[in-house]
Amino acid sequence: MMEAGVLFEELSGEHGDLGVITLNRPDVLNSLNMAMIKAMHTQLQQWAKATHIKAVVVRAVPGRAFCAGGDLRMIYEHRQVPMDASIFFRDEYQLNRFIFHYPKPYIAFLDGVTMGGGVGISIHGSHRVVTENLLFAMPETGIGFFPDVGGSYFLPRLPGHLGFYLGLVGARIGGDDCVFLGIAQEKVPHDALPDLLQALAEADLEQEAGTRVSSVIRQFAVQAGDSRFITQQTVLADCFGFSTMEDIIAALTQAEHEVAYQTLLALQKKSPTSLKVTLRALHMGRQLEFDACMRQEYRLASRFLERHDFMEGIRALIIDKDQQVKWSPDSLEKVTPDEIAAYFAPFTSELS
Repeated sequence: MMEAGVLFEELSGEHGDLGVITLNRPDVLNSLNMAMIKAMHTQLQQWAKATHIKAVVVRAVPGRAFCAGGDLRMIYEHRQVPMDASIFFRDEYQLNRFIFHYPKPYIAFLDGVTMGGGVGISIHGSHRVVTENLLFAMPETGIGFFPDVGGSYFLPRLPGHLGFYLGLVGARIGGDDCVFLGIAQEKVPHDALPDLLQALAEADLEQEAGTRVSSVIRQFAVQAGDSRFITQQTVLADCFGFSTMEDIIAALTQAEHEVAYQTLLALQKKSPTSLKVTLRALHMGRQLEFDACMRQEYRLASRFLERHDFMEGIRALIIDKDQQVKWSPDSLEKVTPDEIAAYFAPFTSELS
């Protein structure tokens, strides 16, 4: 069955069926639109109750991407009515939350570009499989936004403040890095994914389903290669362990290491407001349960829709592609504590 760029099917197995979600908008790197989000949520609700469905796999049609994120063009087109765009984030975050609490194994095949919204429909499930083709990132500070879709929950829980680095810098990493960080459990070759899918369909998951799924995946897994973080983690942990952007910048400046220098260059391109909001969200998220993080993120998303930087970032990088982004304020020093606090204030219409 096809619904708005998503294919839903049920693979029969001797011990029950496997629900399979296939993202099918390869021309836009499977970016999520409103119809896809609603269709996925509805189908997952049905499969959660269906006694013949033992687990769910989410994947993408062959191509360059698993899912490159949300439909930013749609958000930009609704810029004159921020409340309309906020409905997109409400529905997306409710889907993320449903996946986090899903009662059955939920297995994501991360093969190709996986960013933003693509992370949200994968990382919160029970199992994540990566391939040699994975390109993973949370690049939102580069478009004047913040790492959402549960980023404030999973990023600060990564080891050694490396989640703070990923969320603030938007660094792109591969499958080996994701296994090293615990973002994914196993690396499976791209060519082995069809056989893994069939093995999951045939598996008996009646007892200890999650453990059994892990066992099936390991049969197809290969040893992950060395991650670049093996040599960089100490420097990055030391620099990103501070509570203010000014202190992080100072630590990077004093580090005298190539990764610190490159990180400084990357941070200079980001929205100053996004950096400060993101840092606070990550520190707060470290102490919050998942649902509380999602409520906070909906507050933040709603405020970003009303401010300058998010729409300016989409315009410069996605719509006009002139790369001439003009942030306002244009420096960390000009972003006041009161302005940042306003992003986190209670919202008139909280995420239900």
